[in-house]
Amino acid sequence: MNKDQAKGRIEELKGKTKETAGKVTGDRQLEAKGKLQKAGGRVQSAYGDMKDDIKKLH
Repeated sequence: MNKDQAKGRIEELKGKTKETAGKVTGDRQLEAKGKLQKAGGRVQSAYGDMKDDIKKLH
């Protein structure tokens, strides 16, 4: 696992936590921030996955 994959998955987890906390407390802004952070983490993880796949080809 490269650093982009690791950082992305950590951001996904943080975002999921914020999203859940927002839902539980009724804080729509926190929920939205969590969804955004989770999406950003997915993008970074996918970038890391792509880098890993390219390395495997060479």
